[in-house]
Amino acid sequence: MNLVLQGEGDCLDRAERIAALTAPTSITRISANAVRCEGIAFSPALRQTIEVAAHAAQLDATYMMGRRRLDEFRLVAMDMDSTLITIECIDEIADMQGLKPEVAAITEAAMRGELDFAESLRRRVALLEGLDAGALQRVYDERVRLSPGAERMLRAVQAAGLKTLLVSGGFTYFTDRLKTRLGLDYTQANQLEIVDGKLTGKLVGGIVDAAAKRAAVEHVCAGLGITPAEAIVMGDGANDLEMMGIAGLSVAFRAKPVVREQATVAFNFVGLDGILNLLG
Repeated sequence: MNLVLQGEGDCLDRAERIAALTAPTSITRISANAVRCEGIAFSPALRQTIEVAAHAAQLDATYMMGRRRLDEFRLVAMDMDSTLITIECIDEIADMQGLKPEVAAITEAAMRGELDFAESLRRRVALLEGLDAGALQRVYDERVRLSPGAERMLRAVQAAGLKTLLVSGGFTYFTDRLKTRLGLDYTQANQLEIVDGKLTGKLVGGIVDAAAKRAAVEHVCAGLGITPAEAIVMGDGANDLEMMGIAGLSVAFRAKPVVREQATVAFNFVGLDGILNLLG
């Protein structure tokens, strides 16, 4: 059993102190902010001790059987809101209407899995009726920010020949722009209806919910002639669990507890590029 400990900034001393608790056969510095422990005699008690210590030190601890490589995978699929980017776009659009608290509360409940996603999305979008469509560009320009490590992660996977899919319960207005900006291969999201320059409070076409996200990953994999076991899938909310469940490697990024519990890997402190330290 191997263990990778990683964090942000100057964390190697903290990581090595915690690594020593595992009594490994070796400890290797694998990057400026990560160490790998090999030959751990794994036990549930040891794992709990390490996880508590790592969290207190603001480190992510990932256990892995053996070593895995990036070239084992052919696709990286990502959620958008609060995964590839730091915000929930619909919450920020609602802020233009003075309705952010109301919409954000529905968003949070849906992401925790407490509300049906499709119904929660319809309710939130309905609150946007009458908003000038120019607000979408303002949100993109003023509030959309990539998550830490996103660009480095994408450069690395693209250089390694992996394809990229951005599949979102958010909106095409943002996925289309991120596709162009970041050189992504595929995108899928919901389309807001706009009439006479105003949001109608409705959507065009079907809703990209959990089942649609899974289907999108399966469809892209089929088109590439690969299986979902050759995909890395990243997400943060309950709406991502179905597509994460079919992946060869699933990453819960700053995720809700229900997602962290079911993912292969959970990142609470490092950026999206933390995946590179696991696939050396």
